[in-house]
Amino acid sequence: MAAAQSTSIAPSTAEYGGDEISALVLDPGYSTTRAGFAGEDVPKSVIPSYYGIIPSGTSKKQLFGDNSIHTPLPNISIGNPMSLDGTVEDWDTATNLWEYAITSRLTNARPGNPMTNGLNDKPNGDVDVNMEGVEDQEKPLEENPLLMTETGWNSGKNREKGIEIAMENWGCPAYWLARNGVLAAFSAGKPSALVVDIGAANISITPVHDGLILKKGVARSPLAGNFISSQLRLLFSTSQPPIPLTPHYLITSKIPVDAGAPSQATYRTFLPNTAPHPSFRRFEEERILTEFKESVVQVWASTSGRLGLQGTPPHEVARNTPGRPFEMPDGWNQMFGAERYRAAEGIFDAKMALTDPSNPAPPTGQTLPALIQSSLSQVDIDVRPHLLGNVVVTGGSSLLYNFSDRLQLELGALYPGPRLRITAPGNTAERKFASWIGGSILASLGTFHQMWISKKEYDEHGPVIVEKRCK
Repeated sequence: MAAAQSTSIAPSTAEYGGDEISALVLDPGYSTTRAGFAGEDVPKSVIPSYYGIIPSGTSKKQLFGDNSIHTPLPNISIGNPMSLDGTVEDWDTATNLWEYAITSRLTNARPGNPMTNGLNDKPNGDVDVNMEGVEDQEKPLEENPLLMTETGWNSGKNREKGIEIAMENWGCPAYWLARNGVLAAFSAGKPSALVVDIGAANISITPVHDGLILKKGVARSPLAGNFISSQLRLLFSTSQPPIPLTPHYLITSKIPVDAGAPSQATYRTFLPNTAPHPSFRRFEEERILTEFKESVVQVWASTSGRLGLQGTPPHEVARNTPGRPFEMPDGWNQMFGAERYRAAEGIFDAKMALTDPSNPAPPTGQTLPALIQSSLSQVDIDVRPHLLGNVVVTGGSSLLYNFSDRLQLELGALYPGPRLRITAPGNTAERKFASWIGGSILASLGTFHQMWISKKEYDEHGPVIVEKRCK
C-alpha cells in the first residue's frame, strides 16, 4: 500500500483541481437538488428532487426538471429517489437526477448516438459502429472535481456509493464529501455552531465544533415542512365548510367570487385511462400548500406565552390580529385569522398539533425545543455555552414568518443563563442554500486543494478511502 501523500506538499493542479479547474458543488435534498460552481454565491441549477414516470411499453421513461414534471401527461406518476430521512433510497434514479442537475445547466451532457439525433439520414441497412473506448470518452465530469454534501447520519455504505458514482460513472478527477451541518456553519462564517436545519422532510440539530460534527449530539425529527403541509390538509378538511384543494392543472377557467363563497370554476376532464396518477395530483397540491406556507402561515411569537387552545389569552390576541388573504386556484378565497398560526405550532408544542386517526399527535420528544435540549445534553458541558452563542438557522421551512423570534423565546426559556445568539440570514437564498454556499466557499479555498481525494487514490484504495479521509 502506498504511503499517504504529505499534506505539506501541494498536490498538482491537474490531479486535484484548482483555480484553473472549476470544482462543482452538489447538494441533494428531499425537496430540491442544488448544483453549481464553487466560488459562486448561489447554485445555478436548482431542480426538484421529485421526478416524473411515464409508462412506455414495457419500460418506464423518467422526466426531470420543473418544466417536465408539472405537465399532466397521460398516466404520469411522481416519485422521489430520496427517503424521508434525507438519504438515498433509489441510487439509479438519484444518479440520473444528479447528472441532469449538473449537465442541464452547468456542463455538457454526454454525447448521444449520432444516428438518433435527428440530423442524420436513417441508414438503409445495419451500420457497424466501433464502440471500443466510447465509455471512456463519455464521462460528463472529467474536468470537474466534485464536492458533495451528506446528512450527519448518512451510512458508510451510502458514502462509498457516492464516491463510486462520481469516479466511475462521471469520471471526476477529484472528490470530497462534506456534512451539510458543517457547511451551513461555514456559510455563516462559524467554525463552531449549533446548526438548526428545518427542511422539507426533517428537522436536524447538528452541533459543530472546530469544523467537525459532534456525532453524539446529532438529533432529527420529521416535524418539518411536510409536517406543516399535513397540518394544513387537516385544517382545510376540518374547516366548516371544508376548504377545497384543487390543483392548477384541473382548472380550465374561473369566475371571481366573494370571500368564503363557493368557487365557480370549469374543471378539466380526461379521457379514460389518460388521467395522471393520484401521486401527480398530490404533488401539485403540495405546490399550493407551499404557496400558502410562504404567504399566509405564521409562527406565533409572543412574550405572553405559547399559542394555547381557544379561550386562552394568547389565542384571543392572535384572533384579534389582522388576517391574511389567500385565493385557491379555483377562485375560492378567504381571510385567514388565528388559524394561520395553528399549522406550525405543532413544531414547538406537540399538544397543539392537529390530529385525526391517520395523523396522531407527535411525541413531545420530536418538537424543536426538546430536540435542541436532547442534542445539547449529549455534548460536553463546557462546549454548550459556545454553541448557544452561535445558533445557525437554515432550511427553506425556517423562512416562516416569526420563526427565528419564536426560537429565541423557546431557547431563552430553556437556557436563561447563557448568552443566546441566533444567526438567521434575512436573504432567502442564504437561508435555503446554506449548505451549498458553505460547500462553494470550502471548495474554492486555495488551502482546500490538498484535501481532495484524487482519482489516483480512489483507484489505489477503492471506495473505502472516503471513510478514512472524509471524517
